[in-house]
Amino acid sequence: MRWPVFGTQVGMSAERTARAFWPLWSVVALCIGALMLGLNDMLAVEVVWGASVIAVAATIWTLIWGLRRFKMPLRAEAIARIDARLPGRPIAALADTQAIGATDPASQAVWDTHIELMTDRTRDARVQPADLRVSDRDPYGLRYIALLFLAVGLIFGSILRVGTVTEIASGGTVSAAATGPVWEGWFEPPAYTGKPTLYLSDIPAGRLRVPQGSRVTLRLYGDVGALTVAETVSARTADIDSAAAALQSFEITQNGTLSINGEGGTEWSVIVEPDTPPSIAISAQVEADAMGEMSQSFIANDDYGVVAGTATVTLDLDLVDRSYGLAVDPEPRAALILDLPMPFNGDRQRFEETLIEDLSEHPFANLTVSILFEVEDALGQTGQSSDIKIVLPGRRFFQPMARAVIEQRRDILWSRENARSVVQILRAVSHRPEDIFTSEVPYLRLKAIVRRMDGVLDATGTISDSLQSEAAEALWELAIQLEDGSLADARERLERAQDRLSEAMRNGASDEEIAELMQELRDATEDYMRQLAQQNPQNVDGTDQPQTGENSRTITQDELQAMMDRIQELMEEGRMAEAQELMEELNEMMENLQVTENQNGEGGQSEGEQAMEGLSDTLREQQGLSDQAFRDLQEQFNPNAQAGESQQNEGRNGGQGQGEQHSGEGGQGEQGQEGEGQEGQQPGQGSQDGQGSEGQQGGPKAEQSLAQRQQALRDELSRQRNNLPGAGSKEGDAARDALDRAGEAMDGAEQALRNNDLAEAIDQQSEAMDALREGMQSLGEAMAQNDQQQDQQQGQGQEQGDFTASQSQQNRDPLGRQAGNEGQIGSAEDLLQGDDVYRRAGELLDEIRRRSSEQDRPEVERDYLRRLLDRF
Repeated sequence: MRWPVFGTQVGMSAERTARAFWPLWSVVALCIGALMLGLNDMLAVEVVWGASVIAVAATIWTLIWGLRRFKMPLRAEAIARIDARLPGRPIAALADTQAIGATDPASQAVWDTHIELMTDRTRDARVQPADLRVSDRDPYGLRYIALLFLAVGLIFGSILRVGTVTEIASGGTVSAAATGPVWEGWFEPPAYTGKPTLYLSDIPAGRLRVPQGSRVTLRLYGDVGALTVAETVSARTADIDSAAAALQSFEITQNGTLSINGEGGTEWSVIVEPDTPPSIAISAQVEADAMGEMSQSFIANDDYGVVAGTATVTLDLDLVDRSYGLAVDPEPRAALILDLPMPFNGDRQRFEETLIEDLSEHPFANLTVSILFEVEDALGQTGQSSDIKIVLPGRRFFQPMARAVIEQRRDILWSRENARSVVQILRAVSHRPEDIFTSEVPYLRLKAIVRRMDGVLDATGTISDSLQSEAAEALWELAIQLEDGSLADARERLERAQDRLSEAMRNGASDEEIAELMQELRDATEDYMRQLAQQNPQNVDGTDQPQTGENSRTITQDELQAMMDRIQELMEEGRMAEAQELMEELNEMMENLQVTENQNGEGGQSEGEQAMEGLSDTLREQQGLSDQAFRDLQEQFNPNAQAGESQQNEGRNGGQGQGEQHSGEGGQGEQGQEGEGQEGQQPGQGSQDGQGSEGQQGGPKAEQSLAQRQQALRDELSRQRNNLPGAGSKEGDAARDALDRAGEAMDGAEQALRNNDLAEAIDQQSEAMDALREGMQSLGEAMAQNDQQQDQQQGQGQEQGDFTASQSQQNRDPLGRQAGNEGQIGSAEDLLQGDDVYRRAGELLDEIRRRSSEQDRPEVERDYLRRLLDRF
C-alpha cells in the first residue's frame, strides 16, 4: 500500500494548497494580466503607484491567509481516506486485535479467516483523486475574473511589458522608464481594394507603395515632444494637429514623405498607387427581336471592380424625321435611365454583360435616340462609353390597322397638341369597320377611346397628362389585340404568319426576327395540317382511302419542312427575291390544301370531338413515353433480359410510310399495318414523321431523348388546352384545371428525365395520365350537356322519334348490337358510364404494365402484353 498512500497524500496536499492559496493566485493573475495589457502605460503615475500598493498588500495578505489555513496531510490521513473507499474498512480491521476468545481455537480460526479476508481487500487499494474544486469558498467566481484578465493579456498583450513595472521607482512614466519614447502606426487601405492593413512598426524605412485613399493612424507614447510626425502626403491645409500629438490620423492623397522624428523614429517615401477610373465599351451592335426586346452587349473594366452602371437614353431630335405628327415641338421628357446588369458573383474587374430591355411602350420607341453607357467604381469615379445613335427598337406590327393605331399613339405621346388630329385620323381609318375589323370588340374599344378624347377636347380644348397616359395605354392594348387577335382558326393563323414573314422580307429583318417569324410559320403550318387531318371525314365512296384526281399533288411534311428551312436560309443570306419567290410557291401550295367533304356534308367532327381526339392522342403518346421509360428502367437493372426483348421488338415492329397531304383532297397520310405502335408520334400528326412503334429502333424520333419528346408533348398539351371548348361552364373549367395539372406533371417528368431519374419520371408521367383522363372525362360531360341542351331546343316530335327508333332497330346486328359509326358490327354504346370507364381503363393499363414487367412470365404472354401497350 506504499504507492497508493503516497499518491493519495500528494493529492491531498494539492487539494489543501488550492483551497488555501486560490486568493493569492487570483491576485497574481489579475496583476500580471493588467501589466501585459499595458494598463500601467495608459494610466497616470499616481494611479499606477496606488494600484501597485494595493496589489502588494493584497498579495501579502492572501499569502498569510493561505499559510495559516494550509496544513500538510499526514500519512494516517491518507490511509484513512483510502480505507474509507474500501468496503468494510479493511485497513482499520488489520490494526485491530482480538479482544476475547484468543485462547479458544475455534474463535481464533474465525479471527484468522477475518484477517485474511481484510488482507485480500487491501489489495484493491488505489490512489484517491484530489478534489480541487473551490466553488464553495469562491461563490462569486473571482478566480475566473482574474483568469480572464490573464488570458486577454496573453492574447492581446506582451509578456515583456511586465518588466516595465520595475522602472516606476525611477520617477518617470512606465513607457519612458522602459526604453524611452515608442510609437506604433497602421496603413489602412480602402475596404473595396481588398488589401490588408499594414503595421508600420514592421516596415523598414524606404520606399512604400500604398493604394489611393489609404488612411494612416499613428500613436506616440512617452513625454510630449519626445516624438514628432512630419508628412507631405495628406496635403492638409486646415485643422492640422500638433506634430507631437499622441494620436494622429489622416488620409494619403499624394506622393510624399512620412517620418517620425525622435528616438527610435524612421522615415518612408510614400508612393500613391492611383485608382484608375472605370471604362466601358460597346462590344456588339444592338440586336432586337420582332417583339421589341432590345439586347446590347458591353464590356466593363476597373482595377478594383465596378459597383454600378447605367445606360442613359435621350431623344436625338436632329436625327428624327419631323414629319406628320412629329412636326410639332415635342413635350420635354426626361432621359430614360436604365440600370446595367452586374455579375451576381465573381470578379467585377473585367466582365461582359448584355443589357436586355423591352422599351416598346416607351415614347422613344422607334425613334432615333442616343444611348450613353456609364459605370462607377467604389471611389465614385465614372467612365463613359461613346454615344451610340440607334432607332430605339420597338415591337413590330404587321397588321395595317394595328400599325395605324401605334402611329397615332406615338403622335399623342409626342405632344398633346396632336390630340385633335389623332382623333380625326382614328375616325377616318375606322370609317368602314366591316372592311378592317374581324370582330366588334376592337372596333368598340376604338370608338370608346375616340369618344373619350373627343369629349375632353370639346370641353377643355386640350387633354391632361393623366388622359394622355390613359389614351396611350388604351391604344397600345388595342394594337396588341388587333395584331394578335383571336386566332382560333388555324387557317387565319397561317395566313397571318405568312403576311408577317412577307412584310419582314420587304422591310429587311434581323436574323433573330427571321428565326422567330419562321418558327411562328412552322407552328401555324403544323396546326393547319393537324386541323386538316382531324377534319378529314370518310370519303364520298364510303372507303377510307383518300380521293385523288389527275391534278392532285402529294405534299409530305418533310417537303414542307425543307421548303421552310430553305426560305429561312435564303433570308439570312440576304437573297430576299429568291426567298419571296419560294414563299409565294409555299403560299400557293397551302392554298390548294382543302378538306374533303362528302356529298351530304356529313361526317365532319365538331370542335369538342376534335379536342377529345387530340387529348386521346396525347394520352396515348404519354402512355408510350411512360412505357419506354419503364423499359429503360428495367434495362438498367437487368440489361441481359432486355437484350433478347429488344431483338424481338425489332423483328416485330415495322416502320410506317410518311404521312401525306393531297392537294385538293386533304386526306391523311397512309397508315401502316394494323397493330403497329403510334406512341412515338405527336398527337394529330398521323404518321407523317415516319415513326414506328415506341420500341422501334432507328426511327427519326429514336434519335430524340425522352426528355425532348416529353417537352414536345407538353407544348402540344398547352396548345390543346388553349383551344379547349366549353369555356365558362363548370365541366369545361374542370377540364382545363385537369389539363393544367397534367402539364405540371409533364414538366416534372421532363426534369426527372433530364436528371436521369427514371423512377421519378414514371411517377410524374402516371400523374399526368390520371389528370388527362380526368380532363377527358370532364370534357365528355361538357359535350354531353351541350348535346342535351341542343336536343331540347330542337324539340323533336314523336313521329321523328319513332322513325329514329325504327331506323336504329334496323341498324342492329342479329345479336341486337348497334352497328358502329363506320358500319362495322359492334356496339356504339358505352359499356361503362361516368367515372368507372376512366378508372377501369386506368386499372387495366396498370395491370398490363405490371404483368409485362414480370420476368417469370412466358415470353409469348409478355410479347402479347407489350403489343397491347403499344396499341393502347
